[in-house]
Amino acid sequence: MKPTTTLHDLGQSLWLDNVTRGLLNSGTLQRYIAELSVTGLTSNPTIFDHAIKNSADYDADIASKAPEARSREDLFFELALADLTQAADLFRPTFDRTDGVDGWVSLEVSPLLAHDTPRTLEAARNLHRRCARPNLLIKIPGTREGLPAIEAAIFAGIPINVTLLFSREQYLAAADAYLRGVERRIEAGLNPAVTSVASLFVSRWDVAVSGKVLGELTNRLGTAIAQRTYRAYRELFASARFLRAANAGVRAQRLLWASTGTKDPQASDTLYVDALSAPFTVNTMPEGTLKAFADHGAPGAALAPDGGDSETVLTGFAKAGIDIDALAARLQNEGAASFVKSWNDLMGCIEAKSKVVCKAS
Repeated sequence: MKPTTTLHDLGQSLWLDNVTRGLLNSGTLQRYIAELSVTGLTSNPTIFDHAIKNSADYDADIASKAPEARSREDLFFELALADLTQAADLFRPTFDRTDGVDGWVSLEVSPLLAHDTPRTLEAARNLHRRCARPNLLIKIPGTREGLPAIEAAIFAGIPINVTLLFSREQYLAAADAYLRGVERRIEAGLNPAVTSVASLFVSRWDVAVSGKVLGELTNRLGTAIAQRTYRAYRELFASARFLRAANAGVRAQRLLWASTGTKDPQASDTLYVDALSAPFTVNTMPEGTLKAFADHGAPGAALAPDGGDSETVLTGFAKAGIDIDALAARLQNEGAASFVKSWNDLMGCIEAKSKVVCKAS
């Protein structure tokens, strides 16, 4: 049995952290669905930037759409929605079979709107309408500025992927925003079954402390943070607040492991996938990690609901001088800045490619 099948049968969803026109048109994504138990995918500006810059797959669309596009951003979303609509259709059987629990694709709103709740909500609503597929999640960062937009979007009935979470506390803040949104729907007499996932970034923790810890703590911080957050996730499911909401029809906001590609060349290339198997969670992984895991992954026992040895491990990092709370805030701030840079790079790529292909045509 393939490791991907084992993980899927354990109850974890395997999503691909990639989407390109080549992946779709070649039948590769369909093969991953059929052979590697892939049941959804996520996307980000960097993925699209590389795909548009390094292939001719988008040139014809750019040449035909650029003259009518209102902006570089509008042109990008035309291209991205074409890909994600096609991907959403491939995952539609999974979406239907699981009654909307699985089979999702994700698209990010512009990070330039991070401080503007009304415009973020407007953008999320517009993208979901333009896709015209029920299985599209709109990605909104779970930063302090993003939380009001997440609550507002959930109240508006828009499925949301809360991204850029790095700690238990950041996850709980995002979960609270989600619950406020669905509780408002209950109060308003609306259907509260609005889907959401909460994406915790894992590998960046170990990159941040690389060279600062040695021995048994090496490459343990990301997993320990995930274990701690998983405990909070399970406790939230058991809380009176969630159970009251569930009784009114609310669905659980699933926890998603993001940034699960191994960055340390000395470590296993399936490190975070092996370590983070857990039912009713999602692991979205880069294509290289997915293929490596399918080939030689070794999923461990399911995460302990009580967080296992995470607190012991985190105490070890504290003794080594690592301030977990301060590092979590730094990682989220750096992540937000990186999102903006990636977005600006993508807009520059769109502009440059437009000039080239329009001139050629």
